[in-house]
Amino acid sequence: MDLSVPAAPLKGSAELTTVPARSATAFVVERGATLAVVDPEGEQVADLVAFAADDPREHLSNGRTFDYEETIALTTGNRLWSNRSRPLLTIVRDDVGTHDFLLTPCSRDTWRLCYGGDHDDVPGCFGNLAAALAPFGIEPDAIPTAFNVFMRVDVGPDGKLAVLRPRSRAGDTFAVRAEERLIVGLTACSAAQSNNGRCKPIRYSVEGERPSPR
Repeated sequence: MDLSVPAAPLKGSAELTTVPARSATAFVVERGATLAVVDPEGEQVADLVAFAADDPREHLSNGRTFDYEETIALTTGNRLWSNRSRPLLTIVRDDVGTHDFLLTPCSRDTWRLCYGGDHDDVPGCFGNLAAALAPFGIEPDAIPTAFNVFMRVDVGPDGKLAVLRPRSRAGDTFAVRAEERLIVGLTACSAAQSNNGRCKPIRYSVEGERPSPR
């Protein structure tokens, strides 16, 4: 695998890249750079996964993150940890304050098992991430639980989970600083229930450290 792939272009706050509805992208973010995820229309979830660029077997871990941050309500100041107990991302801006790190990326199996087959025949975030990450040598089985930006999941008194309408409004931003050089996968979620019935685009920008010479 060629890890000399250039990082995502550095962009100002007005120069955002669009991830079309029900699709995904993947790119390298340099250590120290800030990735901003923007909901341009409101009520749209973005699945975020990250892998260490020097060894993609290291990736975001929800379990390690919950252990070390001692909360499932992750927001500004919290770190997102790897399966090797290193912080990969630090949350530096959170306009919404409600996200999910419990549920896995939606997939055709999600449509079959959770929707009873009553859903459009699209690959879902899992299939879209698999296609976007394949050029980096990351196989589908290596894709972990995503950090679901803007997703609202309620945990009831009996432990039952409920997916509710996102609280994000048009223009709301979630931003993280990369603590290592990372391969990042990002989606505009394909599950209608997660997005209040309508799947919409997501936008993002990367600002900060320029790639180091190799």
